[in-house]
Amino acid sequence: MTDDIAVTGIGLATPGGTGTEATWDAVCAGRATARTDPVLAEAGAPVRLACRVPPQEPRKPQEPQQPQERVRGRLWRFDPATRFLLTAAREAVASAGLDPGRWDPARVALVVGTAAGGVSTLETQHRKLLASGPGALSPMTLPAFLPNMAAGHLAIELGATGPSLQTSTACASGATAIITAALLLRAGMCDIAVAGGTDAMVTPLCASAFAKLGALSRREDGPGAASRPFDRDRDGFVLGEGSGVLVLERTDHAAARTVRPLAFLAGFGATGDAHHATAPHPEGAGLRAATREALARAGRSPGEVGHINAHGTGTALNDAVEATAIRELYGPGHAPSVTSAKGVLGHTMGAAGAIEAALTVLSIARGTVPPTAGFTAPDATTAGIDIVRAAARPQQVCLALSHSLGFGGHNTVLAFTRARHG
Repeated sequence: MTDDIAVTGIGLATPGGTGTEATWDAVCAGRATARTDPVLAEAGAPVRLACRVPPQEPRKPQEPQQPQERVRGRLWRFDPATRFLLTAAREAVASAGLDPGRWDPARVALVVGTAAGGVSTLETQHRKLLASGPGALSPMTLPAFLPNMAAGHLAIELGATGPSLQTSTACASGATAIITAALLLRAGMCDIAVAGGTDAMVTPLCASAFAKLGALSRREDGPGAASRPFDRDRDGFVLGEGSGVLVLERTDHAAARTVRPLAFLAGFGATGDAHHATAPHPEGAGLRAATREALARAGRSPGEVGHINAHGTGTALNDAVEATAIRELYGPGHAPSVTSAKGVLGHTMGAAGAIEAALTVLSIARGTVPPTAGFTAPDATTAGIDIVRAAARPQQVCLALSHSLGFGGHNTVLAFTRARHG
């Protein structure tokens, strides 16, 4: 087993609420956040359901600010995806007991995953261009929407001068960022890595495009039950937004700071299906291979896995394939508990892998597995796995996996283990 990478901080900005505790409470309560979205409705989008992050008060600064207020005061400059990231990262760094004014900035790496970058800014500014011409464009258009700029803005805010990277593997982007951060730590290129994902794809273009693919739930008459991972009545996901950030450190570095890890990132795996642009491999071959790779790196066997935070989108195909992979990996003699947060938070796209990694760490640290909101009963394709339903389940988890899958055939699996404190 490897336990050289410690998770020492978590930050979340999700439809469940801004902050880790708000999100954890919503997920554990199974409190769905899907609503009819006024922006999508006004634009005439074919599906108007969405899960939005609560407002963050984007405003222009009017008075001189204290250092801790600088990010909030400049929120108006950024795409929503960057705003969510800055909020989550500030919480993660603070929860790790780190002070950006006192660390060695050259030894801090930033890795941010995103599926679409600042697509909300791009759409808004394109509409202005068509309606009023080039003079109507904001000078912040490029700095706000270019895919790398979330990491760039975060580096400026934290004063971190180590490696600053952006990853994009569709809905696996946040998990890919965490793997990349772990590799940087193991290569000795940094001592601290702030890693996660962010996306704000609740836009008319994105909603209409996903609807065209048949990926979105159309249960608009009952939005609170629209997202139904693994359920027999599932009909697609609800589009969400948000950010999740983890602070990772080598165990010896965390020990030197006398910080207590929340968990260890013990292993990880990443594979490609090479099968289809949007559909997963029908037998889940890539997911199973990524799982075996993650467990091999962790020095563990499938029989030791106690919990799986599933990708669980609520689409007919994804859930069937993921359930098949779980059944075949673990067999009838061992059934890890399985949950999906997307019943509460919707599908947060490139942020999902990082948000769900954070929830996996919290399940380990707090001995609780949240329920799968919207799940009542399986169908033939999702039967045979232990899906947590109705209420949060007390469970002492020593080894947990977080699955993330993305368009293009990306599969990532993160393996987390419990931190033992003497």
